Amino acid sequence: MRLAPQPSAHPLRLIVLLLVLSAGVTTSPVLSTGCPDRCVCDDQLVVQCAGQHLTTFPVNLPLATRQLIISNNRIAELPPLALNYLSDLVYLDCSNNSLTEISESTFGNLRKLAYLDLSFNTLTRIEDRTFGPLASLVMLRMTDNPGLSHIHPDAFAENAALQVLDVSRNNLTTLNITSLIALQALRSVGLSGNPWSCECDNEDLCLWVHLEDEGQTVCSSPVDMQGSRLGEVGVQLRALCHQTLGSWDYLFFVLIGFAIFAAGTVSAWIMGVIMVLYERYIKKKDQQVDPDEEGDILETGTSGSNGNLNSTHTSWLRTFPPTHKHTAVSS
Repeated sequence: MRLAPQPSAHPLRLIVLLLVLSAGVTTSPVLSTGCPDRCVCDDQLVVQCAGQHLTTFPVNLPLATRQLIISNNRIAELPPLALNYLSDLVYLDCSNNSLTEISESTFGNLRKLAYLDLSFNTLTRIEDRTFGPLASLVMLRMTDNPGLSHIHPDAFAENAALQVLDVSRNNLTTLNITSLIALQALRSVGLSGNPWSCECDNEDLCLWVHLEDEGQTVCSSPVDMQGSRLGEVGVQLRALCHQTLGSWDYLFFVLIGFAIFAAGTVSAWIMGVIMVLYERYIKKKDQQVDPDEEGDILETGTSGSNGNLNSTHTSWLRTFPPTHKHTAVSS
């Protein structure tokens, strides 16, 4: 994806304003007649509270407010309860305040919001699904947050309408671009002014950044790559990171080899035990004689012996015929 140079604020705001005007939403008859203190409200549903030294989010906002500008104040928190009543809000400028945290519930009901500016605050982390409820978000600016060092890989996963994302001049060293690649509407990303790490864990980002990016999207580390543009070192990192194996790779191979060796040893032992038991079973079976067969053998042996005895007796009689004594009978 080609990354455009850092977007200018005024043309982008004009785009959003055109989107708001083209929506053709009429003024709600339920519009509250009140207006927050130190703010200006007009009949175009715009509430202007910029530069009023506010320390808290303004209260008593008209419920049909379409644009809310609270920039250049000292507001430290956006209360979800008060903000989510503004379900028709399409433009929200919170730049140059003291915001430290944005949660998923902060924008839970702002499904029409198209423009959001969180620049020049004190944000440190953007967690999972922070902007998930903002289904209509077209432009998101989060520049100049000196402590912003972590953006969750799925922070923008549900912002399918997002076209412009600007995270310039923060403290980001790495950025997981998995969810950004999936955003088909995304056409401009501002990344300049961050201390990017041009090492293997940032390889995908370096390859994704186009070489024609004119912003100051340069490497901050390691030392030998300082000042090089991310788009220039992408191919170099691909060759470098996949040329040699790291310690974790070697450990993985050792563990896999040990697992294969252990599995083979156990399998061979089990097969040996089975073969020995089977052999013993066969020998034991051969040594056992069936009782019915033993009875038949005995009967056969007895009858055979009697027959032999009878034959012997008959032969003996034939050889030695019996002698008869004739006793004289005296008359």
